[in-house]
Amino acid sequence: MTTSTAISAQGSTIQISTGTGGAKTITAIAVGNPTVLTSTAHGFSNGDVVALSGLTGADAATLNGQSVVVQFKTANTFAFSIDTTGKTITASGTATPNTYTTIANIKDFSGLDGSAADIDVTHIGSTAKEFRPGLVDNGGFNCNLDLDNSDPGQLAVRAAQVAGVVKQFKLILPNANVASFAGYVKKFGASGGVDAVVKSAFDVKITGAVTWA
Repeated sequence: MTTSTAISAQGSTIQISTGTGGAKTITAIAVGNPTVLTSTAHGFSNGDVVALSGLTGADAATLNGQSVVVQFKTANTFAFSIDTTGKTITASGTATPNTYTTIANIKDFSGLDGSAADIDVTHIGSTAKEFRPGLVDNGGFNCNLDLDNSDPGQLAVRAAQVAGVVKQFKLILPNANVASFAGYVKKFGASGGVDAVVKSAFDVKITGAVTWA
């Protein structure tokens, strides 16, 4: 009998970016796809978003100013999915991480369910409708939770909704897989009733790519 490889949702964590940490020095770079940077004892986790700056070389602009998602991390290296094959980039810069706050009392989550646009390329010689895939709209991410107006994570979600700003989010599964994405909070409501706790739900519209690490 084959053993199931299903991932338990129990123990998942959802986080929102709330600041930046200390910059880490980059001491080496291996160009390619993915690109691999060396930064001794960086302390990053897979799924973290870090901002790159200060790199030098003829093609340094390829990376400087980019916010990248950490993948395949070791104690002293990490990778990200920007193709730098054949580029001339010298490691002398820094990587500055976002910091995150966990959102409490999550009951369930759904989303990351976007799809590509359909581009109609039917022409006069076509014998049936023809299509090509367009850019992927990564959809949204939705959470139901028990309301706690003193929880720092929930307060950060509400502040992001009021301010109308794009934030980074992480869904961390119990098997250590991490989905990292940017988005803005469209709504954050409240509901209640007899013999019930106050519940809430928030919806995030994803902008850009979703990266699994």
